[in-house]
Amino acid sequence: MKTTTVDHLAPAPRYYKYYDLVMVAFVVVLLCSNLIGPGKSCAIDLGAKIVPAWNADKGLFFTSLLIFGAGNIFFPISYIFGDILTEVYGYARTRKVIWAGFGAMIFAAIMARVVIALPANPHEPWNEKFVPAVALVFGSTWRIVVASMFAFWAGDFANSYVMAKMKILTKGRHLWTRTIGSTAIGQLVDSAIFYPVAFWGTWTPDTMLAIIAFNWGFKVSVEVIFTPLTYAIVGFLKRAENEDYYDVNTNFTPFSLKE
Repeated sequence: MKTTTVDHLAPAPRYYKYYDLVMVAFVVVLLCSNLIGPGKSCAIDLGAKIVPAWNADKGLFFTSLLIFGAGNIFFPISYIFGDILTEVYGYARTRKVIWAGFGAMIFAAIMARVVIALPANPHEPWNEKFVPAVALVFGSTWRIVVASMFAFWAGDFANSYVMAKMKILTKGRHLWTRTIGSTAIGQLVDSAIFYPVAFWGTWTPDTMLAIIAFNWGFKVSVEVIFTPLTYAIVGFLKRAENEDYYDVNTNFTPFSLKE
C-alpha cells in the first residue's frame, strides 16, 4: 500500500475512484440532518429517571424519556465521513469537501427562505396545509441558521485537523483513537459554537451547559458505535484507491482549496 506525503514538486493530483462518491455522501447526510432531522422531536423510554432534558415550560428537568432531535442521529455520520476522508485522502482533499458542504448549507438556507417568501397561489386549496407546514419545518430563524453553518464549519475543520495530526503522531496505528478523539474535539467545538450563538439569552447558562454536555456525549457515542463500520470502509478505500495519506507537509489553513 502506497504512502504519500505532500510534495510541491509532485505532478498533478491523481484520480481517485471513490473520492467524489464519498464527497456526495457527506453533503447529502449533512443537508438531510440539517433540513429533515430537526423537524421531528423523538423520545425513547429508558425506564428510569436519569436523563436530563429541557423545554420552554419546564426548563431543565429529568425524565425517563430520552428526548432528542432526529437530526442528532444522522449529523454525527458527517463526522464519520470526515474521518474517512482525512484518513484515506488527507486533510487538503477533506478541506474541499467541507467547503462543498458549507456552500450547500448556504444555498439550502437561501432556497428555503425564497420558497417561504414567494406568494402562494390563493386558488390552490392544498396550499392551506402545505404553506404553513413548509414554513414550520424550514423556517428556522437566521440566528439558528448562522449558528448551524458556522458550528459545522469550525467543528469539521477541527475534526479533520486533529485526525490528520494524530495520524502522524500514532504513525498510522490505532485508528480508533483518531476517529473517536477527533470527533470528541470536533463535536465539542461544534456544540460550543452552535448553542451559545443560537440560544444565548433564551436559555440560562446552566441549561445550555447541560444540553451541550448531553448532545456532545450522544454524538461521540454514535462515533464509538460506528467504529467497526469506519474500520471496514477505511480498509476498503485504502485498498481500492491504493492510498494511505499522511499530512506531513500540509498547509492546514482552512482558507484554501489547494490539494
